[in-house]
Amino acid sequence: MAPTESGVGPTVALAHDYLTQRGGAERVAAIMATGFPSSPLYTSVYEPSQTFPAFGEFDVRTSHLQAIPPLRRNPRLALPLLAPTFSTMQVDADVVIASSSGWAHGIGTEGEVIVYCHAPARWLYQPQRYQGSLRSKGSFRTVATAAAAGLGPMLRRWDQRAAHRAALYLVNSRAVATMVHEAYGIDAEVLSPPPALDADGPLTPVPGIDAGFVLSVSRLLPYKNVDVVFEMARRRPDLEFIHVGGGPLRAQLEAQQPSNVRMLDAVTDAQLRWLYHAAVVLIAPSYEDFGLTPLEAASCGTPTIALRAGGYLDTIIDRTTGLLFDELEPSLIAVTLDRLLADPPDQQVLRSHAASFSRHAFIERLQDLAAAVSPIH
Repeated sequence: MAPTESGVGPTVALAHDYLTQRGGAERVAAIMATGFPSSPLYTSVYEPSQTFPAFGEFDVRTSHLQAIPPLRRNPRLALPLLAPTFSTMQVDADVVIASSSGWAHGIGTEGEVIVYCHAPARWLYQPQRYQGSLRSKGSFRTVATAAAAGLGPMLRRWDQRAAHRAALYLVNSRAVATMVHEAYGIDAEVLSPPPALDADGPLTPVPGIDAGFVLSVSRLLPYKNVDVVFEMARRRPDLEFIHVGGGPLRAQLEAQQPSNVRMLDAVTDAQLRWLYHAAVVLIAPSYEDFGLTPLEAASCGTPTIALRAGGYLDTIIDRTTGLLFDELEPSLIAVTLDRLLADPPDQQVLRSHAASFSRHAFIERLQDLAAAVSPIH
């Protein structure tokens, strides 16, 4: 980062919606933090046991919601509170880099704001996709539906104001650039994040699982379409399917779980790395804004079949690093799986593709942009 004339660069702070899960956005936030290791990281709530251990290395600062244990376990219960919470948090920094899927970009500061947008708030702009087609009756759907119906217009106004005060908008994919333009009329720069998992790190096998399975990795949320994977698994009883990831729909999905599917709530990075290496294919049927898991799989030499949508169009080269299917139809996905298993991509091609998404380039660009927008650069 460029220093000022006095030899001291601009002060930078980071922000993220909440640190309570092991999702792709959290992995990216952790990578961002490594580029600014002395900068504080502001968030609404932080539950170390539910997110990546890497955050323990940084100066994480939480809001008053941290004092309410149920919100640390499930911050979606706080949906109506998150906008005012971030607005009233005050960050003293020349530049704030906000890693946001709907909230952190509204954080209170007199400094310049760079938004790294994983997607505009799904529950505001894509409520049906966010809540999904599953007949969920728990707190997840109740709170999301009530908040969208009662507070949606007011929070859209808040969201628009927060978006338009930003000095710069960054997005993780061309698909999200389109969403940002449609939601805010803002032209955003695409800055793709790198694979967060180091393919060359330690490997720890998961007890009771043999190599040669079909892998899926995602939180258990409606738009992840894990139920479609389960339906396809029923059509292929000759294959073992492993799903990694927990979430609010676990009980419902367990009720649909075929005998050849095993669900793992949380695994260590060493176990996840082994799962990527040991799988014959990753299946990715969700509406992803970036599509990080195909890059993680490719870095381990494993191809992907995925929905032809969203960020997967940036992270998968169709017929080279995987195959894309056009509909969430279990029979179509099964045919796509068979095609890939019959003619899998070259592992070196997969690894080279993943390596083209450079961690160094990602961090260096963030540092340069922080220096460029700072009032003291």
